Amino acid sequence: MNIVRTPQTPPQIQPITDGGPRPLWSVMIPTYNCTEYLEKALKSVLQQALPTDLMQIEVVDDYSTDGDVEKLVQEFGAGRVSFYRQPENRGSLRNFETCINRARGERIHILHGDDFILPGFYKEIDSLFNKNPQIGAAFTGFKYVTEHDMDLWPGKKLCAKKGVLDNIFEILAQGQVIQPPSIVVKRSVYEDLGSFYAVHYGEDWNMWMRIAAKYPMAYSPELLSRYRLHNNNITTRSLVSGKNITDTLQVIDLIQEMIPADKRSALRKKAIRSYSHYFAKISDSLHNFDPDAALLQVKEAIKMDVNVYTIYHYAKILFKRAIKYKMG
Repeated sequence: MNIVRTPQTPPQIQPITDGGPRPLWSVMIPTYNCTEYLEKALKSVLQQALPTDLMQIEVVDDYSTDGDVEKLVQEFGAGRVSFYRQPENRGSLRNFETCINRARGERIHILHGDDFILPGFYKEIDSLFNKNPQIGAAFTGFKYVTEHDMDLWPGKKLCAKKGVLDNIFEILAQGQVIQPPSIVVKRSVYEDLGSFYAVHYGEDWNMWMRIAAKYPMAYSPELLSRYRLHNNNITTRSLVSGKNITDTLQVIDLIQEMIPADKRSALRKKAIRSYSHYFAKISDSLHNFDPDAALLQVKEAIKMDVNVYTIYHYAKILFKRAIKYKMG
């Protein structure tokens, strides 16, 4: 059967009506060729897992070819983690859709197989939902890490204290501030809004915007999740190809429809500038293993918005190329 790998409208999520068990939590772990990181992800969940009747844990593999994912789940899942393998490679968006449809819990945590969480994550998220039952999603702070688990930099701190963020919609309209391992969403919200769609880079930003446009969201500044940057994930592959630029601009266009007309122009400019800074910044580290990709990123950044920051990084990359600079 031919599958549309990039749905152009949000795939529908069906409510659960079979009368079967409904745990409070579903931890769904989508994987594709990230076997070397999966043990870390599984252990980070299992060390704080709740009993089976309260927490479903399942790996949903998108037909990986880099190892025996099922065997790894059996070895490190301690008999606590179930496993589902797609009959063919369906792409990340369809795999996320499968995760959500297979989730039976009231709250869904989509933890990518190459990311991980820290002790206390579920306890902190639980407190946010319990104190704010009206919310559609809750998230914590996070840090970016390397392929070797070394901390890089933290995500933007949105508030000093935990609670509902009254301005989260406007914050998100200016750029991505939530990474997937840090957020838990009610299943009913996905049933209402549908799954991820349109792009493979920035599809999560679009989703968080869709949620924030309709539901309150709560936040804790505790840095309890880790988003991994490595050479083989979707993010890095998009950076090398430049697909991240076109996808980001497409998402910026998509979210304009959610923003009040009188604020669209100002927030669009802020989003463009924010991403021009981000792409210019990452060109530095990208240069260490792919100088051509780094030049592409910084060129596109300066096309997005000419400012002191993008000009500085453009000059820096040109200088690095001139002296054939590369870290050992």
